[in-house]
Amino acid sequence: MQWQPQADQNSRIARATMLRTIREFFYQRNVLEVETPALSQAANTDPFIDSFEVVISRLKRYLHTSPEYAMKRLLAAGSGDIYQICKVWRNEPLSTHHNAEFSMLEYYRVGFDLADLMNEVEQLFREILPDLKSDSKYQTYESLFLDNLGFNPHTIASEALQRCVVERVPSFQGELDRQASLDLLLTHCIEPDFDNDRITFVYDYPASQSALAKTEAISDRSSTQIAKRFEVYIGSLELANGYQELTDASANQAVLEKELEARKALGITAVPEDRRFLAAMEADMPECSGVAIGLDRLLMRATGASTLAEVLNFSWENA
Repeated sequence: MQWQPQADQNSRIARATMLRTIREFFYQRNVLEVETPALSQAANTDPFIDSFEVVISRLKRYLHTSPEYAMKRLLAAGSGDIYQICKVWRNEPLSTHHNAEFSMLEYYRVGFDLADLMNEVEQLFREILPDLKSDSKYQTYESLFLDNLGFNPHTIASEALQRCVVERVPSFQGELDRQASLDLLLTHCIEPDFDNDRITFVYDYPASQSALAKTEAISDRSSTQIAKRFEVYIGSLELANGYQELTDASANQAVLEKELEARKALGITAVPEDRRFLAAMEADMPECSGVAIGLDRLLMRATGASTLAEVLNFSWENA
């Protein structure tokens, strides 16, 4: 039986250094560190994210997949700029890049738009990873597909999209909806070509992938809606997901209800929506932008590790 940690002492030192750097970064910017509960009466309603259930004294609770809902309650209560470093849990297949329990940095900046937040995330990454190339790449989701696959992901016909999947990813068998088809092409045909030593920002996703981000029309095409969100990569490793946050209470409720309907249609177990979060949205949610960053993956890049197990003292199988 293995009892020893998988991560070596250098990895432990690198993690401690990274956490100290993050806290100093936010201290210098007057962003307040906060804590929120890891267990909640409500769960993430996203049909593609599974929460772990825990029963305590016969009461069901859910381990959070992100501190988003609770942190937004703090924002609505007047907290101002906040960040949190915490463990989160997602019931997804284990892989070299996913552990069911992992460390997350999530933070929110009041008054920031998407461009402001992307700029600050780049500054943070450069504090942690000073060896990165100086010229980060910023590219819209649309231009990424046009440059790499030759079609506009917002307007391509469904039949043409399916043909592209068959041609570009012949190993895949089955039928996918529009969003899943675009995701497959992104992961198989575009992400592998991202520069391993450069930060890549992909932003302005299709409105269908908005989750709790604001949506708006593309300036010169009022009929095409995009989500004000971004993802951050170094090489093909996805490290962060940021939103210009949806603040309208009824719009937030509509998103959660739509996700619950999708769960029902897919035959996925229903979960309770976070009504306290929705009540906070009815109060005084400020205009803001927020981002979630996977710290274990960031540490992989900082140490040159090829798997999460190399930077975790005790991975899921060894815990």
